[in-house]
Amino acid sequence: MKLFKIFKNQKGFTLIELLVVIGILAVLLAITLIAINPARQFAQANNTKRKSDVNAILNAVNQYMADNKGLVPVGIPVAPAVAGSISNTGANICAVLVPTYIAALPTDPQVNSGVGGVGAAISDCAQAGGYTTGYTIVQNAAPNNRITVAASTIQLSDPVSVTR
Repeated sequence: MKLFKIFKNQKGFTLIELLVVIGILAVLLAITLIAINPARQFAQANNTKRKSDVNAILNAVNQYMADNKGLVPVGIPVAPAVAGSISNTGANICAVLVPTYIAALPTDPQVNSGVGGVGAAISDCAQAGGYTTGYTIVQNAAPNNRITVAASTIQLSDPVSVTR
């Protein structure tokens, strides 16, 4: 009977037991966050968008060239010149490509394109305040006229550039 009273009076957990459980949970949470690494995941997502955007811009330029007997859109600098920023003050190819060859010029996920905010595509080439995409474009010298589109922003030491 006395043994039953001893167990009946014990309620809850001791402070040490609670601290051990909290410590174990903290270690598991830290391991999970290190394994997932959200900053790296966001950087990889941004680079994936950049690769897609660079290909879309280059496809639009190539479609323009196919329709215009190989002529390169006006405004694209020729190497060895520095690659022109695709913007209203740099390589202004928006009016030539939008909306015939691409619905809207894509922008870098970390660049404020003007109207629409960060990462917003540009469908109005004459928008007030201008625009910038965060991408660059350059043309190789004749005879091959190869075009290179690249992302200005580099994350994870992974430059994004495509040449065709």
